[in-house]
Amino acid sequence: MARISYDDQTAAAFKAVREIPRDGLEHWRDAIRRHLDPSPGMTVADIGAGTGAFAGAFSDWFGLRVLAVEPSAAMRAQIPRRAGIEALAGDAGALPLPDGSVDGAWLSLVIHHVPDLAAAAREIRRVLRPGAPVLLRQGFAGRVDTTHTFPWEFYPEIAQMVTDTYPSVEQVCEAFATAGLRRDALERVPETLTSLAGFLDRIDTFRHADTNMRGLTEEEFLRGKELLRRAVAEHGAETRTNWLDLLVLR
Repeated sequence: MARISYDDQTAAAFKAVREIPRDGLEHWRDAIRRHLDPSPGMTVADIGAGTGAFAGAFSDWFGLRVLAVEPSAAMRAQIPRRAGIEALAGDAGALPLPDGSVDGAWLSLVIHHVPDLAAAAREIRRVLRPGAPVLLRQGFAGRVDTTHTFPWEFYPEIAQMVTDTYPSVEQVCEAFATAGLRRDALERVPETLTSLAGFLDRIDTFRHADTNMRGLTEEEFLRGKELLRRAVAEHGAETRTNWLDLLVLR
């Protein structure tokens, strides 16, 4: 699934700089509640769980049992080990779960890593209980807005990568339709990230942990870093808000 190799160093960097602080995710909590209608005792599959940030959030917010499925052993090692969260080896195309065993599937910034969307859709549909939703937190080709997606305002090359390599909403819906899952909702959800100054302090680590930033040339990275440095000089304490899509299928 992964576009980069998540070794121990990369996984540690990911956990240090890519996880959004919990208090910055309140709009996601509300959006998930609306579309999942969670209640204690429900089971959710967190597919491509990474270091387990959302697995922990689902557990804390809603008291759910979370099956955190992640192909990288280094990333799985970062997932919280506590009651209500189980870390499992697997990916969207090969889920280690029984048929009809989960009340919802959550995929956060995962779809662009999946090589065969239709096969993944069929596998996800297999493990869902009837009527259970699939919730995708994602940036999609054709819906790139650099003014609302941080830090793309400093790195237009990343926006172009998304346009060139990420699937569109229509492509994702078409793939999931082959498994009998249809678009139920699409909305943009804000998330509060870090200050400009805070991001500049961590940008080198962020580059190592971020799939798209690792695709930048050295010249592109340094040019964006200089633009960021100038922005910090003017608005260093300003907090940035990012917007991503929530696509819900049933």
